[in-house]
Amino acid sequence: MKAVILAAGYGTRLQRDVLADGSGRFAHLVGTAKPLLPVGRSALISHWVRALNASGCVDRVYVVTNALYFAAFEEWASHFSNVQVLSDQTGSNEERLGAVACLHLAVKRFQIEEHLLVIGGDTLFKEDFSLGRLKERFSALQARSDDSCLVLSYRCEDEETGRYGILEVDGDLRAVCMKEKPLPSETASRRACPCFYWLSKKSLPLLDAFIDEKKEAPVEDRDAPGNFVSWLIQRKPVYVHPVSGRFDVGNLNAYIECDLYFRENLQDAASYMV
Repeated sequence: MKAVILAAGYGTRLQRDVLADGSGRFAHLVGTAKPLLPVGRSALISHWVRALNASGCVDRVYVVTNALYFAAFEEWASHFSNVQVLSDQTGSNEERLGAVACLHLAVKRFQIEEHLLVIGGDTLFKEDFSLGRLKERFSALQARSDDSCLVLSYRCEDEETGRYGILEVDGDLRAVCMKEKPLPSETASRRACPCFYWLSKKSLPLLDAFIDEKKEAPVEDRDAPGNFVSWLIQRKPVYVHPVSGRFDVGNLNAYIECDLYFRENLQDAASYMV
């Protein structure tokens, strides 16, 4: 099994916050890709590689970044024997391919035909998240139907529905639909869907159809990876696994909160996310 970590974003909000900060405390973060930000004692993305290796879920990790950060990711990846970095060849946020197009690029370039973990490179989860438990859940779903995919959800507040893709599910925790940034009045669900997807190998060919369907659409339709999940829900069985929450390093305040937690509050670093 393989994993693709999506890391081709340009972190424009975070970089804007860092440059605007007058304290100088975060000057060392200027020009650093979000997945390479120091979180606790290692880079954010290193927490993922360590947990993926420790859990035995995958044998290869592919990281998709852009031309601007490619050299930095290559240097970071040199410390891991099973990590390979791919550039999407873009040099600015305006040129970006979008997350779904980057996922498609990795699947094609590395000829991935196995079950695939897709992970947002700027996200970490709270300590109830376990790759081992998720692997067991995915295997059980596959035993019932080898079309099955698995995504996560966590509870958001009413005022946050307009920031996320919101999953609606049936009694078997199968996703019925995902509404993109709905008003609180437009859905009774408060299940936010972060970028962590366990895609079955049978679902991967649908990336071709999605990309072809959206080829004339604005980049935003290929950017948020949830757009593909929303489309996939109508074509394959997609089930939901609840978790308590995540750290989403989108701006400087969110980064400070995440880094502080990993420095002072993480209970067991060795077993984190395993």
